[in-house]
Amino acid sequence: MKKILTCVGTRPNFIKITRLGKLFAEHNDIEFKVLHTGQHFDANMSEIFFNQLGISKPDYFFNLTTGISQLSVIAEIIHKAEQVILEYKPDLVMVPGDVNSSLACALVASRHNIPVAHIESGLRSFDKTMPEEVNRILIDDMADLFFVTEESGTKHLLSEGKDKNKIVFTGNTMIDSLVSFMPNIEASGIKEKLGVESGEYILLTFHRPGNVDDPESLSDLVDVLNVIATYKKAVFPIHPRTVKNLEKFGLDSKLSTNIILTGPQGYIEFLSLIKGAWCVITDSGGVQEETTFLQVPCITIRPNTERPVTVDLGSNTMADNSVGTITRILDQIKSGNYKKGEIPPLWDGKSSERIVEACLNYLA
Repeated sequence: MKKILTCVGTRPNFIKITRLGKLFAEHNDIEFKVLHTGQHFDANMSEIFFNQLGISKPDYFFNLTTGISQLSVIAEIIHKAEQVILEYKPDLVMVPGDVNSSLACALVASRHNIPVAHIESGLRSFDKTMPEEVNRILIDDMADLFFVTEESGTKHLLSEGKDKNKIVFTGNTMIDSLVSFMPNIEASGIKEKLGVESGEYILLTFHRPGNVDDPESLSDLVDVLNVIATYKKAVFPIHPRTVKNLEKFGLDSKLSTNIILTGPQGYIEFLSLIKGAWCVITDSGGVQEETTFLQVPCITIRPNTERPVTVDLGSNTMADNSVGTITRILDQIKSGNYKKGEIPPLWDGKSSERIVEACLNYLA
C-alpha cells in the first residue's frame, strides 16, 4: 500500500483537488489522505468549499493559533505538518499552487526525504515582490514531480534545469472542477438573489496586497471601480482583507451605489457569477483561468501574470490601475471588438486523471 498525503489550505487549493480522492480510491494499492492546514479558516472561505465540492472531510486539520505575520503562520504549519508527516510516513506529499501552506508542507517533506509532487508547477510572474512567486520557485526547487498546467510551465522548469522526465503536462485541475460542477453552476440562483441578469453586470474581485494594502493604490482602485460601475451594475464579492482596508482608510463610503457588495461566495455561486458576467475585473490568478475557459472577457489589474496562456490564447488582458486603460478595454468589449479567446490545450476536464496516472507510475 502506497500512501499519498495532499496538503491544502486555501480556497484555490480545495478546487484543485476535488476529483483526486475519488480517482485514487479506484486503486486498492493507494491510500490517499488530505491535510488541511487551516490557512483559510472562515466558514465562507473554507468549510463551504468542502461541503459544496463533495470533498471528504480532511484527515488532518490544524487550528492555527498564530496570525501575526505570514512567517509566523508558515512556522506553525511547518511545526504541525512535521508531526503529521513523521507519524503517517507518506510515500509522496502532493502540494497544489503557491500558497504558504504548500511551501511549508513541501519543506517538511523535503527535509525528511519524502518525494514532493507539485500541482500547477512552473508558473512564473518574475515578480519576487509577490510572496506567491517566491513560494512557487521554492516549491519547485524541492519538488520531484512537476504537474504543469500550461506550456510556459514546462519552458520555465527546463530553463531552471529540472529533469524533463519528471515534468508532466497534465492541464489544469481547476478546469476539472468547473466541468464537473457545471450543472450545479448553471442551476445556481445567485443572480436572481442579487437581482442581476446574465450579460448585464460586471463582476469584481480584488485582494492582492499591491492593490488593497496601500491607501493610495486602494483609493485609485475605488476611483476606477466607480467608473466601471457607470458601464454596468457591478457585483463585488468582497474579500475580508479588502473590507478591512476600505474601512481602515475611510474609503468604504466612497464606493458607487451601483456596486453591489456581497460577502465571499461559495464556489458554485461564484462560478455562476463569472459565467453570467458581461466581463470580470480582477487581480486573482485562478479567475484568469476560469474566465478563459468560459470565454468571458477578463481584465486583470496587475503588472504581470504567471498565467500567460490566459492572455496569449485566452480572454484575459493585463491592465494598470488607471481609468484611461480600463475604459479603453471596456469600450472594446462594448463595441464587440474584444477578443473571444480560445481554450488552452488539455484544459479538458481530465487533468486529475493524468495526475493520478503520473503518481501511480512514479510510485510503481
